[in-house]
Amino acid sequence: MDKIIEAIILGAVQGITEFFPISSSAHLEVFPWIFNWTEISDSFDLALHLGTLLALIVYFFKDGIELIRSGLALAIVGIKNKFGKNKEKPIILDKKDHINGSIFWYIIIATIPAGILSLVLDKVSEKIINDNQSVRIILIAIASVIMGLLLYFIDKKAKKDKTFDKLTLKDTMLIGISQAFAAAFPGISRSGVTISVSRGLGYDRQSSAKISFFLSIPIILAACIVKIPDFDLTYPVAFFAGIFMSFVIGLIVIRSLFMYLKNGEYKVFAIYRVVFGILLIISLFIKGF
Repeated sequence: MDKIIEAIILGAVQGITEFFPISSSAHLEVFPWIFNWTEISDSFDLALHLGTLLALIVYFFKDGIELIRSGLALAIVGIKNKFGKNKEKPIILDKKDHINGSIFWYIIIATIPAGILSLVLDKVSEKIINDNQSVRIILIAIASVIMGLLLYFIDKKAKKDKTFDKLTLKDTMLIGISQAFAAAFPGISRSGVTISVSRGLGYDRQSSAKISFFLSIPIILAACIVKIPDFDLTYPVAFFAGIFMSFVIGLIVIRSLFMYLKNGEYKVFAIYRVVFGILLIISLFIKGF
């Protein structure tokens, strides 16, 4: 029963923190450390991310289908125009389909270098930090404060004249590659860094979140598929309870975030990050290194 309760709590933590730019992985590591629970395995961490991934897919299902449909249509039209018999009369997609189709391929293209760099930086991080939890907690605290300050100043100073449909290949590549650094440094937050870069490039707050979430889908999906054989089902009820909780809470949080971002700022999350980091440092001294 204790395992089930822990899994449900951690699922809720994942659901709340995955979509806010405050680092879900950091919170999944800090909670067991604070409450002296058994440290969660990488496979369970990823399983909880699977729950929030499903929440993303459900929330953006209509938009996602539209992007995929337009992307395939753009590819088919391109092939027909290049190799078809009627080259002098090329097929032209309507503007909306062309934009959505382009964004779909931008995301696919940006995912490749981002995925490779993530794997490389993750291996480098493992070798440097190893299994020293105190070092990881210190790095989480430092990264939380630094990223909180960056998010605050970037969000405050950034222009907000670009929307999701204005996404370019160059911007997608820059934003996509930036998420790889979250794999190297605990506490950075994948959504935190991609939202910060998006805001720095001039995208409005809602569009920055949407770009961040769409770029995360292929990365997390690929990681889950690769790691499925490693999923630990020693406690199957707890395992699936955690996934279900992260899915339900995640779905509620995504909807709430986009409603908030209609008029709200990222400042509240930046302040939270700084306070969270400071409290972690204080906790380290109280608990001892």
